[in-house]
Amino acid sequence: MRLTRRDLTATAMAIALLAGALGSTPALAQARKTGVVLGMVLEPPGLDPTMAPAAAIGEIVHYNILEGLTKIEVDGRVTPLLATGWTSDPDGRSYTFTLRKGVKFQDGTDFDSTAVKWTFERAKAEGSTNKAKRAVFDNISSIATPDAHTVILTLNNADATLPFRLGENTAVILSRTSAATTATKPVGTGPYRYAGWQKGSSVTLEKWDGYRQAAAVKLQKVTFRFINDPAAQVAALLAGDIDGMPRFAALQNLKQFQADKRFTVEIGSTAGKGQLTINNKRKPLDDVRVRRAIMHAIDRQAFIDGVLEGLGKPIGSHAAPTDAGYVDLTGVYAYNPEKARALLKEAGVTSPLSLTLTLPPPQYARKGGEVVAAMLAKVGIQARIENVEWAQWLSGTFKGNFDLTIINHVEPLDYMQYANPSYYWGYESATFNALAKKRAEAPRTQQDKLYGDIQRQLTQDAVNAWIFNPAQVAVARKGLKGLWASSPIFANDMAAVRWGD
Repeated sequence: MRLTRRDLTATAMAIALLAGALGSTPALAQARKTGVVLGMVLEPPGLDPTMAPAAAIGEIVHYNILEGLTKIEVDGRVTPLLATGWTSDPDGRSYTFTLRKGVKFQDGTDFDSTAVKWTFERAKAEGSTNKAKRAVFDNISSIATPDAHTVILTLNNADATLPFRLGENTAVILSRTSAATTATKPVGTGPYRYAGWQKGSSVTLEKWDGYRQAAAVKLQKVTFRFINDPAAQVAALLAGDIDGMPRFAALQNLKQFQADKRFTVEIGSTAGKGQLTINNKRKPLDDVRVRRAIMHAIDRQAFIDGVLEGLGKPIGSHAAPTDAGYVDLTGVYAYNPEKARALLKEAGVTSPLSLTLTLPPPQYARKGGEVVAAMLAKVGIQARIENVEWAQWLSGTFKGNFDLTIINHVEPLDYMQYANPSYYWGYESATFNALAKKRAEAPRTQQDKLYGDIQRQLTQDAVNAWIFNPAQVAVARKGLKGLWASSPIFANDMAAVRWGD
């Protein structure tokens, strides 16, 4: 008898269900006391977050291997990490950081002010591919190191968000002696050290006994397995092949895990901005009327209900509801197919307009792409779907080779990317740049109002078609404690994770 692919998938699911029902063997239960296997949707292209844009990098290395001066906690607070504290001048243009003493990198070199200075100068150097180069590091006019444990950053323009931005993975501190190989063998100051990467399968970390608070770290080994297929995620959880997925994608199976006493399910918030990204440099997408038509063509709530099982909030600009100063602009381009068709006609677009819709692997993109394509078809836009792997998306789409694509921008407060005309959506606006500069220099009391003005400007220009702010869904085997319930940034703080009752 010849088995089809569907037969094999069904068989695998049945085996997974049986394995889950039988429970853990004593050996496996014992292994779980000292190690954990987590599932991730995407495999990163490398492991250096200071030189590559993929958020999946931070899910593995940030706070685990690589650390920055500050830390963004699960509730969004900014706390000290490699810095023990900091002060700023009244004008907000100078920050003084006091560094933690006695810290070493995993290669044996000292963490000190010279390491901070070298790392930040590397990030702002010509040719740097650090995604925060323009927004953060180019704004640093000078770096002073009066002693080994003091760093003074002087800024061109005031930035009240600097402590937060230095807690993102783009600002982790590297050792000069090992920085060049960070993408393949990261070396940091964190609680875990790199142990190996099986390409296409998993990355493994091991506890580093030289960590300054090693006694508090309970897990000896952490493995991140890459599973982008939702059905495979479900099967791996049920079979016990993985112990949890901090960002579970098979939302259609959520109720199954909520009803299963072997698992815990937590639903939290994210800073994500899920959007249909538009290439503003390509005709006829360079016409704001066409982009506005696309906005009117999309029923955000229908997308959220059909693709995300209702676990998200509609958004109308590049901001998340969790942001201070968030403005709800979803009413500016309410779902209105007739208005969309009228705008396309006004722009002189001949129907049907043929465009390519490039989709990376996550389910919100692949399943969402089908939904968006159907919506666009109703207004005279034929979106030809092109499915690509993550590496292809980064090397092609992210370089500006696309018409439309669906992606969730997870970095908080990343609106400064709209001031970069070379960024992949190709937006350029002197009005926006002036607003962004004004907010950067404004006192904290004016920050929220100016952030609202920034959101309104992006919406007015319909740079992209913003759709959803996703909830975070974390599914884990019962007894696994400490996984983040929300994601102010994409990170997995494994030093806080342990097995309990």
